[in-house]
Amino acid sequence: MLRGRSLSVTSLSGLPQWEVEELPVEDLLLFEVAWEVTNKVGGIYTVIQTKAKTTADEWGDNYFLIGPYFEHNMKTQVEQCEPINDAVRRAVDTMNKHGCQVHFGRWLIEGSPYVVLFDIGYSAWNLDRWKGDLWEACSVGIPYHDREANDMLIFGSLTAWFLKEVTDHADGKHVIAQFHEWQAGTGLILSRARKLPIATIFTTHATLLGRYLCAANIDFYNHLDKFNIDKEAGERQIYHRYCMERASVHCAHVFTTVSEITAIEAEHMLKRKPDVVTPNGLSVKKFSAVHEFQNLHAMYKARIQDFVRGHFYGHLDFDLEKTLFLFIAGRYEFSNKGADIFLEALSRLNFLLRMHKSDVTVVVFFIMPAKTNNFNVETLKGQAVRKQLWDIAHSVKEKFGKKLYDALLRGEIPDMNNILDRDDVTIMKRAIFSTQRQSLPPVTTHNMIDDSTDPILSTIRRIGLFNSRSDRVKVILHPEFLSSTSPLLPMDYEEFVRGCHLGVFPSYYEPWGYTPAECTVMGIPSVTTNLSGFGCFMQEHVADPTAYGIYIVDRRFRSPDDSCNQLTQFLYGFCKQSRRQRIIQRNRTERLSDLLDWRYLGRYYQHARYLTLSRAFPDEFHMEAPSPPTTEGFKYPRPSSVPPSPSGSQVSSPQSSDVEDEEEDERYNEEEEAERDRLNIKSPFSLGRVPRGKKKLHGEYKN
Repeated sequence: MLRGRSLSVTSLSGLPQWEVEELPVEDLLLFEVAWEVTNKVGGIYTVIQTKAKTTADEWGDNYFLIGPYFEHNMKTQVEQCEPINDAVRRAVDTMNKHGCQVHFGRWLIEGSPYVVLFDIGYSAWNLDRWKGDLWEACSVGIPYHDREANDMLIFGSLTAWFLKEVTDHADGKHVIAQFHEWQAGTGLILSRARKLPIATIFTTHATLLGRYLCAANIDFYNHLDKFNIDKEAGERQIYHRYCMERASVHCAHVFTTVSEITAIEAEHMLKRKPDVVTPNGLSVKKFSAVHEFQNLHAMYKARIQDFVRGHFYGHLDFDLEKTLFLFIAGRYEFSNKGADIFLEALSRLNFLLRMHKSDVTVVVFFIMPAKTNNFNVETLKGQAVRKQLWDIAHSVKEKFGKKLYDALLRGEIPDMNNILDRDDVTIMKRAIFSTQRQSLPPVTTHNMIDDSTDPILSTIRRIGLFNSRSDRVKVILHPEFLSSTSPLLPMDYEEFVRGCHLGVFPSYYEPWGYTPAECTVMGIPSVTTNLSGFGCFMQEHVADPTAYGIYIVDRRFRSPDDSCNQLTQFLYGFCKQSRRQRIIQRNRTERLSDLLDWRYLGRYYQHARYLTLSRAFPDEFHMEAPSPPTTEGFKYPRPSSVPPSPSGSQVSSPQSSDVEDEEEDERYNEEEEAERDRLNIKSPFSLGRVPRGKKKLHGEYKN
């Protein structure tokens, strides 16, 4: 048995620093349980996948992920192998002998963590017995018609069975199990009901009822304390799921959530205040050349410009060098994701740009999957016309170049009036005629199945943004996730983001918000809100988020109309920036990526693990109370080159992108500013001591 340990915690900027005795990871086993292990459904997949390398580096062979088995995922993402750990090997063998199918291997992502995958369908014959076990444990019944909840019960029952087998053969090692979301929660409930000797953590990334209520256009955050929780859950036919979620929360030794705003929600919806807030991070990769991400922006922007040339053929009367690309992406939740307020703000932005006779054009992409039949014929034709014109231009260029070359060899200056023959002129005239179109450029790239009732298209009809020549704001709905194999826009999501100028995510319900975080890591400015976990996190850690390209819309303490006006001003101010100002802002945005690195944010998870050990095994682990979180002195400062008002360095009306502000150039010293930011990130996020564990080198996990 382990001797007693005193784990003293101090907190700076809300982050724990471990200065006393280390956690003995060699004497512990860590399991993370989630439905999205190797199974991409939503944001939790990103959390687990990006965090795996940091956790595997610290815990080595004592770290395991538990998830569901799907054959197609197993074939493409998992390398099967035999468990090295004796307790895990015995647990897998025992369950396989008793009529289950348990698969073990390494997940082929960074860090190559071990995964234990349960075949849900193979064990479905036990469903009725396991429903009885759940009823005895917490008096929660699951309707037979809710197939998803039934699958989660099977998954949770298999998890609890597996953890029991592990603890029976753990040979003195203590087990920590972290369960993500209600889908994994039944495993926690059954483990505690059976009094398994494990330390448990439950993490909610969003409350079930909160998501449903916000989708119903209810003033959610101002009425948190007024909802009849049982009634609301019952009316939405999710009462049993809500009970599973709430039971998981109250059974766990430690309850965590991903942001302060979700912590407030959870306290009212689930009736327990989270013990630790664990912000979501990313695996941040820095380029060896500081400005490489700027080069990538220019390269991928050119590819987006090619798409725009085809989409707007015949109406390409705007300068692409003075065109800004904005986008919103994510699940098609019209109000939750803020698409409603964004469209209204675009209508107002269009009015402002037209009123000021701006030469700036804004092309806005909505990347939100919806039900479609196929690609829009007019959109496909546009890309075909663009390619045809490109081929004609190259053909004429080659003939022109050959004649010019021959003339120069003869020592002559060619007659430019005769260097193109009549056939060349005819071909070019025919090409020009082929670009004529009677209709406006399409708003959507696909044929929508519910065109007449689609919320985005219905709003576009109401506000009148039809991509006419007079509009300075053009809208393109791409109701499908991006892919490099698409015949329309052959780009992966990351490439597309790098090519845009601004990501806009004015969400009303966003427990964390990976889309603006991904923009930040790639050096692309973004719009978020103070109702998103990401927005609250940036407000806490950055003195002037706007100067660093993080525009935070107030959707909590303002009316919808005021929030829309604020968003419009952010967008209009962004349109007024010169090209140099946008480059400076992208440099600053990219430097914030250190704030989102799992190497730092993983400390929150360590805090939760230490805390759960002290509660589950108080005789062997003792933790002193952490100091109150404080951010004093540990915020990114306002950049010296930015005056008190962020808009003060911008001209009063939109200007050409090649105009530079000489006064700003004198104030701005990028190297000094970058060094100051690097020092500020190091102070609050001192890594302190890392728990002892064998570090794995790249390639060392291969069997």
